[in-house]
Amino acid sequence: MKAKKNKTEENDLDSKTEEFEANEADIVQEKPVDAAQAKEEKPDYYNQLLLLKADFENYRKRMEKERPSLIKWGKADILLKLLPLYDLLLKAHLHVSDIKKDEVSKEVRDIVIGLEMIFKEFKKVFDGENIREIEVVGKPYDAMKCEIMCTVDGDDENDGMVVEELQKGFYMDDKVLRPSCVKIAKKKSEVENKESK
Repeated sequence: MKAKKNKTEENDLDSKTEEFEANEADIVQEKPVDAAQAKEEKPDYYNQLLLLKADFENYRKRMEKERPSLIKWGKADILLKLLPLYDLLLKAHLHVSDIKKDEVSKEVRDIVIGLEMIFKEFKKVFDGENIREIEVVGKPYDAMKCEIMCTVDGDDENDGMVVEELQKGFYMDDKVLRPSCVKIAKKKSEVENKESK
């Protein structure tokens, strides 16, 4: 029985050896093909890393370059929100200034002095941020600087000219922070003149 067992074991061993050799031959034959495919399919992590590093450097440089303009226009946004307050204080100052000095009480004079102090502070802020008023009255209408609120009858001399500023406009550096709201003169055409008669 031992001999039979040994023979069976030998046959099993022989068959396993043959299987192993056959598989090994297949593996040896497939190895170069797999290695070539593996090189082609293998991602190039180093090049990807270099590209990613270059992209990040470009992003960082762009952010450093854009940061001052982002800060500047962030300031512009806040200043733009303060301009309506400036407009109201300016109207109050003009209204109080129109009152004759003889008729003004001490309290009103104190209010005028307070308003003048506020305007001095506004002027300091405006000068510090390079903000200046847009001068439009008496000049031809410019769509980049003005918004037309209404028109008035004009003649040949003032046709298309700004005759009144309803709300002040401002530059910040060389860009328009807020356009002026204006009235412009418009010459009536001959057809309109005939219809009105």
